[in-house]
Amino acid sequence: MGWGPWRTKDGPVTKEPIGPKESLALRLVAERLGGLGGAAWEVAGDRVRGPGRVAVVLGHDHEGSEGHMDLTFVLDTDRPEHTSLPDCVSGFGPTPEAKPERAVQMWATTTGAAVLEMLEQRGRHGAHFPAEDPGGFPGRHAFQGGIVGWGAGPEHSSVQRWAADRAFPPLIAAALTADGLPRQGPIGVKLFFGTFHGKDTAEVRVNGPTSEAASAALLPADRPRPPSGGSHARTYAVLVHPS
Repeated sequence: MGWGPWRTKDGPVTKEPIGPKESLALRLVAERLGGLGGAAWEVAGDRVRGPGRVAVVLGHDHEGSEGHMDLTFVLDTDRPEHTSLPDCVSGFGPTPEAKPERAVQMWATTTGAAVLEMLEQRGRHGAHFPAEDPGGFPGRHAFQGGIVGWGAGPEHSSVQRWAADRAFPPLIAAALTADGLPRQGPIGVKLFFGTFHGKDTAEVRVNGPTSEAASAALLPADRPRPPSGGSHARTYAVLVHPS
């Protein structure tokens, strides 16, 4: 997946015209988050506003793909430089409308769920591992969202089923700690992994850019590797320093 800049990094809502694709994406985000959290989410320009100063900002369509979008969760729009969790997602489907709908569903189930669990901490949306939990990330609170998967062939869902019973922070903690992590602000970690016709893939993105060390650490995980067809999964975690 590619990576592009936000439409507006901070400041007031952009006055750029919003096209039909962008309008659809924003409406889908508002509907999906409203259904998850119960709070009111409404479209405002290039973003979806939630409770308080929380918002989701839609980025530029740098790929030109019907199902691709960049979405940045901003926890405090007054301090976006320290409270932003950027992500990108691509959806697939039989129609132009189905692709962004699937993309938003995947994003909300993984990224959205992790962020909402961090904000609410009620156990409704994802798993919370305290800093000292062996299933978490040493020295950080870890909030892991749901798992989504896709594939082809008789074992298309095997990786997703395997991932549903796993806590992923321990698999990449050593690699990310070696890279060094900032103490200020939340850290968003996207994990994408799977196998397609015998070729393994593992990608870990930390607040947007790929972490080569963490991706390499995730690649040999003891997961299913279908010999034909393919099976992939995606999840997301938010790391927060106890201080």
